[in-house]
Amino acid sequence: MRLRLGSGRAGRFRSLKALLFDPATTMRYADIVLPLAQPLYTFAVAEGVTLCEGMAVVVPFGRSKIYTGIVWRLHDRRPDFKTVKTVSRVLYGTPLLDERQRRFWEWVADYYMCTLGEVMRVALPSLMKPSGHGEEEFAADEFRPRREWFVALAGEALTADGLAAALERMGRRAPRQREALEELAALAPDGAEVARSRLAADRTALALLVKKGLLTCIEREVAPGPVTGGAQFRLPTLSAAQRKAAEEIRAVFADRATVLLRGVTGSGKTEIYMHFAAEVLARGGQVLLLVPEIALTAQLVDRLRQVFGERVIAYHSKLTDRKRTELYLRLRDSAGGELVIGARSAIFLPLRRLELVVVDEEHDPSYKQTDPAPRYQARDCAVLMTRLLGCRTLLGSATPSLESYLNAATGKYGSVVLAERYGPSRMPQILVSDTIRAVKRGERHAHFNKLLLDRMEETLGGGGQAMLFQNRRGFAPYVECRECGWTARCPDCNVTLTLHKGSGRMVCHYCGHTEPVPAKCPHCRVTEPVPMGFGTEKVEEEIARVFPEARVARLDRDSVTSERAFRQIVEAFARGDDDILVGTQMITKGFDFGGVELVGVLNADNLLNNPDFRSAERAFQLLMQVAGRAGRRENPGTVVIQTAEPGHPVLQQVIAGDYEAMARQQLAERKAFFYPPYARLLNLLLRHRDPVTLRRAANALAAALRERFGRRVLGPTAPPVDRVRGEYLATLLLKVEAGASLARAREAVRGILDRVVKSPECKGVTILCDVDPQ
Repeated sequence: MRLRLGSGRAGRFRSLKALLFDPATTMRYADIVLPLAQPLYTFAVAEGVTLCEGMAVVVPFGRSKIYTGIVWRLHDRRPDFKTVKTVSRVLYGTPLLDERQRRFWEWVADYYMCTLGEVMRVALPSLMKPSGHGEEEFAADEFRPRREWFVALAGEALTADGLAAALERMGRRAPRQREALEELAALAPDGAEVARSRLAADRTALALLVKKGLLTCIEREVAPGPVTGGAQFRLPTLSAAQRKAAEEIRAVFADRATVLLRGVTGSGKTEIYMHFAAEVLARGGQVLLLVPEIALTAQLVDRLRQVFGERVIAYHSKLTDRKRTELYLRLRDSAGGELVIGARSAIFLPLRRLELVVVDEEHDPSYKQTDPAPRYQARDCAVLMTRLLGCRTLLGSATPSLESYLNAATGKYGSVVLAERYGPSRMPQILVSDTIRAVKRGERHAHFNKLLLDRMEETLGGGGQAMLFQNRRGFAPYVECRECGWTARCPDCNVTLTLHKGSGRMVCHYCGHTEPVPAKCPHCRVTEPVPMGFGTEKVEEEIARVFPEARVARLDRDSVTSERAFRQIVEAFARGDDDILVGTQMITKGFDFGGVELVGVLNADNLLNNPDFRSAERAFQLLMQVAGRAGRRENPGTVVIQTAEPGHPVLQQVIAGDYEAMARQQLAERKAFFYPPYARLLNLLLRHRDPVTLRRAANALAAALRERFGRRVLGPTAPPVDRVRGEYLATLLLKVEAGASLARAREAVRGILDRVVKSPECKGVTILCDVDPQ
């Protein structure tokens, strides 16, 4: 007699005898997450091996690979295939994830339409998920805790008389040994262990003392120390407006888990964060402070450590893999009391006593991960965590995202407004300078209008500092032949190459391709190509020529090659060593430079005219943020915005500082044209090296989606940059009404994708899903 079990591979026929007497029915099995874009795989658990859900384990996979995996669930159901591989060994001793973290991972994977393995790749430091061909290669990348040598007095040296006798015997014959023994006795006369790194003595002297029985020396694993410092913090004094805002937040937290704090630039939102953090830390809880840019953490960490000491932990991708792993394990084993500050990936840290999440500059697009999967939004994940973990989330911004603004306006979030700056500073005066008019009247020098140059001369003459914002790095966006019109383009991407004069090369900012600037046009071979447009590098050169006595610095991704380089530039400008700071968006966020009296925006038009429904909102946010860097102390600040469209509505709203007017106008347009926050978006990106194959696949997928969603599907269309790294791109956009179930829409899309990707039209085509694209 034979029974049929399941279908496919699971549908093999097995004898009744094998079914009844299979010893595997008494074994345990583990469904394990691997750091791959793959589903869960089932492994056998050997007898005597103790496993818990959330543990990290080593498992064999494929013919010769070994991977780190996370035990997701344990059960006794044998998978219905011939060979079941066995878990090799356990890592880290105790689980890396608790139940709430696993639920959070599952939510991220489900909402952002990816696998748990892809979440694992982003959530864990690289050193915590080694892999290799064979155990030796795996072990070479495996994390091992730091070990350190400790020494202590031993034998007769433990008593005062014995120590004196030993030192007397050494006399002048062994001066190094004598010095080592005296040094150790001074540090630990009671025989306590001392880290060898604290001693000035060399290894030879210590080894001889060990041989004589006067010292003991042992190597031990170094465990992270507990949180130090009491619950008394030297908090900044709040102004009357700040105290009122803090009281309102506290009252709203009684009814709602998420509060939006809208405070103008320079209003002192950070001081309010500190006071709420102090309350949590005093009772042993944990606080997570998210910031949009890694670069901002250095200045903020220094400021927070002045208040909270070693309780402050910085976590971001610029740390070494070892440091990130050590911090992860330290937090996993922590009893609480830390304030963790980090960029978006810090949302995955094992904070088991988390009580408060603060998302600073919550509107910033940097909170959205674009590649690789999961393409998550850290702000939205923080709000979700308030439900999973039972904590509170405080969103802060001078110019909130329209999604958060509407959530606050409709009562989903609590709302508190801080409308005045801290201390004597006032909001800066904002002036708009018409570039077209300046050209016609001969009042434009290089890329600077006369109004900006006059204000810069006044500012520098009075000992003040200036910041110049240009939203494009490099020397020039492209080079062009004036004879035939040839431009240098990337061979693998459909973009022009950006000229970087410092390196003398042209660079693709999409794939990294570089090549030297040609001496003659490769097409007509008549003239030398000339730079067109301008970036921060060219601004730096030209402003130094206009003001030769001024000290000019530049802050962008080309000048900031490391965290150390960033610190040097920022600290030098903060000390007043530089007079003018030129930069990209990096200079707009979070800085508090007391000497800045003037901010110049050199080309507002490239912010206002982006082909994106969010361009007006983003332009307003960015202009208000950069304007907020001016006049943050007693001296008044001025902002000069150069534009060819001085009457643009967004610029008028910026001049008035009227966020409400911008929000009302943009929300009305979004509602009319069915865009967020009145709809949810799901973007599908298709990639293939053959444009014909890509077009065929995109049309097939669009047809399948329209059968289910009808007019909600837009496309396929080619994005503005339609070829990157040799692959052609096409996009499809699905709109889902705000009142409809996004979960059901995602499930329907998954089913369609599973069916379409197997069709001949989509063979070899990569399809990426981006939920809530930014």
